[in-house]
Amino acid sequence: MSLTHGEQVRVLEEGEGEGHSLGWWGMIFFIASEALIFANLIASYLYLEIRNGGIWTLPSGHILEVAFPAVNTVILLASSGPAHFAGRSAAKGDRRGLILGLLGTIILGVVFLCGQAYEYTGLFNQGFTLQYKTFGSAFFTLTGFHGMHVTVGVLFLLVCLIRAIRGDFTKASHFAVEAAEMYWHFVDIVWIVVFSTVYLLPLLRG
Repeated sequence: MSLTHGEQVRVLEEGEGEGHSLGWWGMIFFIASEALIFANLIASYLYLEIRNGGIWTLPSGHILEVAFPAVNTVILLASSGPAHFAGRSAAKGDRRGLILGLLGTIILGVVFLCGQAYEYTGLFNQGFTLQYKTFGSAFFTLTGFHGMHVTVGVLFLLVCLIRAIRGDFTKASHFAVEAAEMYWHFVDIVWIVVFSTVYLLPLLRG
């Protein structure tokens, strides 16, 4: 999961006939490997929570606030719309639609990251940091790892946007956009699981 992956995507960009290209399958395997990492992190988070006596609480004694992260979740999930629109536009050779779709996805992704930074700031002010018991390290590792993936996705989309503006993509050759869309949908789906585990589960159990 590095930015060199963007170069690999460009190299694999397309010579497709019937069926999916080698690049498409490579992206599937890459996403599957990332999904396994997240599965291990989520399983570890739940195990540590159970081992530490059930529901984790903040230094104040309260559980994590849900309202603001829920709004941030809606923003991230909404970004899948323009991401899909960008992919469809690329497949149709619609350069304007591609640019607008990529731009919309990038903006929503950046808003999500800003929201996460704002939430972290509020938690730090409450004394909830990486050093706060096992909960702090588990929470910031899991949510921060996802935030890192969102950041990589935004950079990936930004590279695609620059290339789209230059006119690099055509109806027959746009695999980088397809790969970026696949990656972005993966990031969105993973966040649903992370949000449910970290924020909703304690609320339901509380």
